[in-house]
Amino acid sequence: MKMIARIAGAALLAATVASSAQAAGEGRVEVRGGIAWFNGFGASGSEAVLGVAGGYDFDLGDTAFIGLEGSADKVLVEDSDILWGVGTRVGAKVGEGTRVFAAGGLGFGGGDTSPYLGAGLQHKFGGNFYGKIEYRRYFDIIDVNTAAVGIGLTF
Repeated sequence: MKMIARIAGAALLAATVASSAQAAGEGRVEVRGGIAWFNGFGASGSEAVLGVAGGYDFDLGDTAFIGLEGSADKVLVEDSDILWGVGTRVGAKVGEGTRVFAAGGLGFGGGDTSPYLGAGLQHKFGGNFYGKIEYRRYFDIIDVNTAAVGIGLTF
């Protein structure tokens, strides 16, 4: 429960900082796919994952940013629920068009709530097109990790 309170606090802080600073930024939408692996209740395995996300990153000067994100991810097995997510990310602008970030939030699906933490790298390939890699660790009754690659557009 402390983890959920910390993540919710971080999201609130992100929104407060961004709105009070009236920082410039950019919106983004993406599709992503990858793998989820799990271990718990005497079972382990891995499955393919496909998802979409959208968010807004607020600039905190020339070298940093903070952002909010909503997502929907689906493990590609029959009868699996969609994992809806809401989270925040904070990171550094590294070089031309590259962002390195830490992420945290909550996933909701099938009547369960699971906080997550992660990290990633996003790079613009020109114009508004970008590619992304991201790792997430969900903290629930079972141990779930995801690794995904994505492509998206900024606006």
